[in-house]
Amino acid sequence: MNLLAFDTSTDTLSIAVARGPALWQHSGPGAAQSSATLIPAIEQLLHDAGLTLGQLDAIVFGRGPGSFTGLRTACAIAQGLAFGANGGRGLPVLPIDTLMAVAEAARQQHGCTQIVATLDARMNEVYHGQYQWQDGAWLAPEDFGLCAPEAVAVPLGWTVAGNAHAAYGPRLAPHALHVAALPSASALLQLAPALLQAGAAVPADQALPRYVRDKVAKTTAEREAERATTQPAAQP
Repeated sequence: MNLLAFDTSTDTLSIAVARGPALWQHSGPGAAQSSATLIPAIEQLLHDAGLTLGQLDAIVFGRGPGSFTGLRTACAIAQGLAFGANGGRGLPVLPIDTLMAVAEAARQQHGCTQIVATLDARMNEVYHGQYQWQDGAWLAPEDFGLCAPEAVAVPLGWTVAGNAHAAYGPRLAPHALHVAALPSASALLQLAPALLQAGAAVPADQALPRYVRDKVAKTTAEREAERATTQPAAQP
């Protein structure tokens, strides 16, 4: 199977091309910086692999949660490449949850099978989800959580994986085992075959980011209303 995968949801850009069992990879600065480097790096990897877009079976990308700018970049480029492939006939696109990719990266690198996957959501919050490896697949949560690092619940014996511990230290599950893991393109490629077989690929126009936090900034009116409720009333 020939696949292109990339993730720009964190501060690390990760790209990989699979041509059958062979793998070509690239990593670099992610999030906002990835918008300038992602396409040239993809072109170089495809060239190194001796593939054209039209020879791919699908394009795989990390759909979130994660950096808003990074998710929009990944989605837009996945859509654009898929629309333009095969003389306009297009390619299927496979969006994969970044927290599942974190869990898969932790399994690959550390052998973990019961994982609370976490990503730093900034603003003193953490994206999190529980994943259990069973019968060769991940049992995934119905939805993700977003909360302060102190509020992340970790079942006894489970491992916390991701990049949130590096950001928040002992504020995040201080008594749990922690391993570093990112939603790498190689983890996406490892997940892709089973998801493709299960029919998870979509047409390019249906490939969308997955946001958990729906706002990253308050409006001026919201800030003024908040100040009004927290400041003491003026004395006559």
